[in-house]
Amino acid sequence: MSDLLRVLVVDDEALARARLRRLLAGEEGVEVVGEAASADEARRLIAEERPDLVFLDVQMPGEDGFELLESLPAGAAPEVVFVTAYDQHALRAFEVNALDYLLKPFDRERLRLALERAREALARRSPAALDEQLRLMLQELRGEQPHLSRFVIRSVGRIVFVTAADVDWIEASGNYVRLHIGKESHLLRETMSSLETRLDPRLFARIHRSAIVNIERIRELHHIFHGDYSVLLRDGTRLTLSRGYREQFERLVGGAEELRIPG
Repeated sequence: MSDLLRVLVVDDEALARARLRRLLAGEEGVEVVGEAASADEARRLIAEERPDLVFLDVQMPGEDGFELLESLPAGAAPEVVFVTAYDQHALRAFEVNALDYLLKPFDRERLRLALERAREALARRSPAALDEQLRLMLQELRGEQPHLSRFVIRSVGRIVFVTAADVDWIEASGNYVRLHIGKESHLLRETMSSLETRLDPRLFARIHRSAIVNIERIRELHHIFHGDYSVLLRDGTRLTLSRGYREQFERLVGGAEELRIPG
């Protein structure tokens, strides 16, 4: 990829397109190769201009932004930054495999962060990888990909993206859960029961009513009493595997024949 980032702006609102173009005009190394007010126009420009990055409005008359992406042929998928005015509609969809999203109204600093992420992604990904990312994202949007691969966490003045595989363990905290990643932790508004159904069972196991653990982080198990076990993680954290979750844990980690925790 060259240093020049070629950008297409897709939004059915003329004022929104004009504002984004003004902001992009002040960014070095960015060229706006066109703008589109509909999915049809965008599809034509993507085929003709082959932009590196598309700023794509989620909701448009006729085909929306998701349907536009789904219609693109293999090998034609650029990087995509979604633009939306509807946080409650969009946030869940962007938890998995989306490069970034901008919530209207956004400022120049937030736009620069999106551009930086796009440059980093384009520098390390092949065209085949971009197609795979798009495929996975569309599966999630259609409800075909139930497992989370990324958490999007909103806190005061910022949005934090956390890769699911980086999470060591998850702790219940009322109507929230706390994600533990190394020495950091982040609070997410979701219940343990709801989150458990969305996590990849090949990676995460519930070991207690208040704890879910990344299986790859477990170092040792130690018997405590009454069928409970102490779970020692690689970073020294100690959790409890309660008797009620023992059978499920054995099955998820490798099956009773392979694991068989002594009773």
